[in-house]
Amino acid sequence: MNWIKKTLRFGEKIKKIIKKRASKEEIANSDWTSCCKGPILKKDLEDNLWVCPSCNKHHRISPRQRFDIIFGKNNYEVLKTPIPQDDPLNWNDSKTYKDRLKAARKKTGMDCGMMIVNTKILNVNITAIASDFDFIGGSIGAAEGEAFLYGIQHAIENQQPLVLFSCGGGMRMMESLISLCQMTRTTLAVNELKKHNLPYIVVLTDPTAGGITASYSMLGDLHLAEPGALIAFAGAAVIKNTIREELPVGFQRSEYVEKTGFVDLIVERKNLREKLGSLLSILLNKNSAINSSENETSENSKTLTKAAS
Repeated sequence: MNWIKKTLRFGEKIKKIIKKRASKEEIANSDWTSCCKGPILKKDLEDNLWVCPSCNKHHRISPRQRFDIIFGKNNYEVLKTPIPQDDPLNWNDSKTYKDRLKAARKKTGMDCGMMIVNTKILNVNITAIASDFDFIGGSIGAAEGEAFLYGIQHAIENQQPLVLFSCGGGMRMMESLISLCQMTRTTLAVNELKKHNLPYIVVLTDPTAGGITASYSMLGDLHLAEPGALIAFAGAAVIKNTIREELPVGFQRSEYVEKTGFVDLIVERKNLREKLGSLLSILLNKNSAINSSENETSENSKTLTKAAS
């Protein structure tokens, strides 16, 4: 057999091996995942709050998994948020946008990429928001913008602090300018929350990038972050090619972002519940003192006005 036939036969063997490889769906439904030391049982990872016991990598989790960890299993009320028209621009690439939405909803069990809940943390009533990276990369479209505004309105109406667990790659290209408008809308909504002296704490998780970083996820009163989370606007490769210099070690990871002043505190997942409860208690007491001072000033002003008349 000459070398050409041997090469062709070898090529056929490779094709057969590739065909036998597990599909993405099969991998997702497997009992195993991978980390620093290779395969690890998902059950073992779940028992450790989806954090690798060897390298401390905080694996991505869904909003329900996160809320179960922070607030207790099913110890929260999921709020139904408005869902605007699907695919307003009739977007089409390798798939239609409607098909992508259908697949994302089936995969996550969510109507949009954000979940809003009413819950408690250490006896403090709060509104909480979390995004799911499995819903088209956690990107933000009109539905996610409506969900965020609904969460802000719920917090204001119930005089509750808002805790955001940010995650996602940015604005959703399938909605073009409609998506980009959500940066402005969410920013204005956060300003309304602050006008009511309600605390807004952001927990940055992996990844938080693009327009999400450039809007509501960087407007918190306090910014916490999970270890090793990617926090960025533009990608590292884009920045490197723009400035034509080597980037620092750990660039755009939460530890580096903390050093540069954009993150106040890095908190491991197992400590988030206690840390959030403590911070909210402090902020609420401070806000109560501010409101009392404003009321006292107002009363003094009325007394002076009466005396003057």
